[in-house]
Amino acid sequence: MTKNSVNIKLGGEAGQGVESSGMGFARAIARAGLHIFGVQDYMSRIRGGHNWYQIRVSERPIFAHEPKIQLLLAFDERTVSEHLDEVVEGGAVIYDEGLKVDEEEIKSKGVIPMPMPLLKLAEELGGSKLMLNTAAVAAAAGILEFDLSYPESVIRDSFGRRKGSEIADRNIRVANAAYEEARRRYAHLFEWKLEAIPNAPKRMVLNGNQALGLGAIAAGCKFCSGYPMTPASSLLEFMFAQARRFNLVVRQIEDEIGALLHAIGAAHAGVRAMTCTSGGGFSLMVEALSLAGSTETPVVVVVAQRPGPATGMPTRTEQGELLFTLFAGHGEFPRAVLAPGSVEQCVYEMARAFNIAEKYQMPVIVLTDAFLANSLRSVDMDAIDFRKITENIERGKLILPHEHEKIDEALKDGYRRYEFTEDGISLRIPPGHPKAIYSVAGEEHTPEGFIDWEERADNRVKMMQKRMRKLEVAVSDMRLPQLYGPQDAELTLVCWGSSLGPTLEAMERLNDNGVRANLLQFIDIHPLNWDSVADMLANCRLWVSVEGNYSAQLSRWIRMNTGLKPAGTVTRYDGRPLNPVYIVEQLQSLLVKV
Repeated sequence: MTKNSVNIKLGGEAGQGVESSGMGFARAIARAGLHIFGVQDYMSRIRGGHNWYQIRVSERPIFAHEPKIQLLLAFDERTVSEHLDEVVEGGAVIYDEGLKVDEEEIKSKGVIPMPMPLLKLAEELGGSKLMLNTAAVAAAAGILEFDLSYPESVIRDSFGRRKGSEIADRNIRVANAAYEEARRRYAHLFEWKLEAIPNAPKRMVLNGNQALGLGAIAAGCKFCSGYPMTPASSLLEFMFAQARRFNLVVRQIEDEIGALLHAIGAAHAGVRAMTCTSGGGFSLMVEALSLAGSTETPVVVVVAQRPGPATGMPTRTEQGELLFTLFAGHGEFPRAVLAPGSVEQCVYEMARAFNIAEKYQMPVIVLTDAFLANSLRSVDMDAIDFRKITENIERGKLILPHEHEKIDEALKDGYRRYEFTEDGISLRIPPGHPKAIYSVAGEEHTPEGFIDWEERADNRVKMMQKRMRKLEVAVSDMRLPQLYGPQDAELTLVCWGSSLGPTLEAMERLNDNGVRANLLQFIDIHPLNWDSVADMLANCRLWVSVEGNYSAQLSRWIRMNTGLKPAGTVTRYDGRPLNPVYIVEQLQSLLVKV
């Protein structure tokens, strides 16, 4: 028997409740004290197509999914045909007995077919065929011999309070019947079991977009604008859901151009403001991003990447916009780019983004992607200390209009919003005080903010140097790549963003198999102390870049700034996320060539 280590996949058509069932089952397992990692895959259709949700379960923290599964829950025939080869020998397929499934083909793979009267139970005990997914999840719990009280608690939370207890009661009746029937028929045939961990600590179950939202709220963000675009839409939805509780202004704007302009306006008025989009939407925001750079407005932009070009693959994942976000905009202006790689980092780096934006009065871009945005992971409650955020808010050279005494002291010689300073950062007083009236323009301007109608060369040079000088100063606040694993490794894996989790587990597998490996994760992409980065990489025996794009964009950025080139690259650009097995396989063939 294998206890508390299993991979479960649910599959079906859009509209069959694959995602909600998968997320609900994952939450139930997490409530039993086990660690989970959930990843979804769905097509860009409202109905039809093929969707799946995969849950990995372990007694230790996990950071990625695996390509092989032990249990497949098929809501339709296509799920069996598409995923049967992923099921390991001795694994099982649960499906409704009314589906046209070739049991002999399943058996020929060494897999156990487990037909169940799922639809019959849903209709007879629940009164609706929609409860078939409840029956399927409960049947899975039955053969896993997993305590049904945990899925029942999720059902109560989902239906009991919001829609009335009758719906919850009917779902639970269906669940109990499916659980007992599956356990009676098949539990003795199935090797993998789930057992609750007694006295386990309470854990949160979060995806990357929810974590970004939590970080923004903890950091004092009060305005969020956006236009829905996958995979950023759920971040906007999260902010909408929390608006009343945390006194937020959240706006859905008519397009992405307006979304960033609204956020710039809110930041100009003195509140912490953000917007969120994907690559196509960010393309539309580029002119407004330059405006934020010219007007030195602190605004945070979340770019959730997906495969391009153009519309590309709207619901898939990729890390293809690193270089785009670094150089987007007409003209040169300062910006910072951050790329968190885990749920915890999403919280903390989003908060840092607001601090950096306000301290240096420049736009900050936070890069994520569909994999990180949507993947669900269990996190210990004490893994995120919100006091570290709320007690370390930095607003830089900001005086709010109601702080009269500070304004009187600061403005003895008048107010110049874009005054030339040694660090390039000027005093910022939002509109509202009679002594701090100034002009704002997208054209090149004077220290007072007036358009420089004469277009003087000396003013232009001073303004450019003032703005760009911020990057030299900001380097002191930027963090060097984070090292994981042994110091004296023979192989160093270099990654950024969502590739952290799969690469971290790949590193652990390499070490377990006798290859001494470590990992360097870039969270801060720009600006950076590149001399220090060069020293770190120069001390690596052999380093390889691991990225979810075609051209290994991080390695190109490193080479551009240091002249150093990796021994090789592991890339993936088929719209699917990296996983540790894929990385190790690619490394094995790469190291043979090296």
